[in-house]
Amino acid sequence: MALSRDEQIAEYGWTALPCDPSRWGGDKEYNTPPTRQLCSQVPLPDTPLVKAATEYVKSELPEHTFNHSMRVFYFGIAIATQQFPTWKFSHETWLLCCLFHDIGTCDKHTRGTFLSFEFHGGFLALHKLKNFNAPTAQAEAVAEAIIRHQDPVETGCITTIGLLIQLATQYDNMGYRSGYVHEATLQDVVVKYPRKGWSGCFSEKIREEVECKPWCHTTALEEKFPHDVENNELMKPYEKEG
Repeated sequence: MALSRDEQIAEYGWTALPCDPSRWGGDKEYNTPPTRQLCSQVPLPDTPLVKAATEYVKSELPEHTFNHSMRVFYFGIAIATQQFPTWKFSHETWLLCCLFHDIGTCDKHTRGTFLSFEFHGGFLALHKLKNFNAPTAQAEAVAEAIIRHQDPVETGCITTIGLLIQLATQYDNMGYRSGYVHEATLQDVVVKYPRKGWSGCFSEKIREEVECKPWCHTTALEEKFPHDVENNELMKPYEKEG
């Protein structure tokens, strides 16, 4: 039986949330003290859709970018379940969002399209997921979240997985809101999916996109963005692991 509109909104993480941080976190270190959550406690979805998406993404992404995508999955689950337990979305949809969110940073896309990487990545995810027989509402949810994942405005609203992908990527990339994730969770995730110098790799990719696409959306975040990625103090002890 097909899902109703309301069921699709909940299942695919479409529920609208305020962008204003004061409405969901403000300046607090955390909403609830985080607890240890190991990767082994979070089963990965194992559906034909996830298998097809994972196979495709692994064939496209460099290892360090794929590892980042998987860290974002686990950090996001920890953030959502412990800090925002009322948020609704399926783990399958969240994993798909994480897998595809940086697909637009592949070298062939950086110089092969004029589009900003989030936009190209969102459109590519939408196309691929539909080809993999994802429900349209799910494919569109992933695309919307990817397109907006580097747009941390503080007005209006955003989808649930859209806000979560912002929080989880900011945590892994810049160490923002470090109190949302327990240190033991962080340590377990980086052992399973090592950073392999991610801070340097990604800050270099950011600057490369700005150089070859001076109109790109990344410029809205100015030099603070690559600077904070490059100087991620939270992740510095783990940069060379693996």
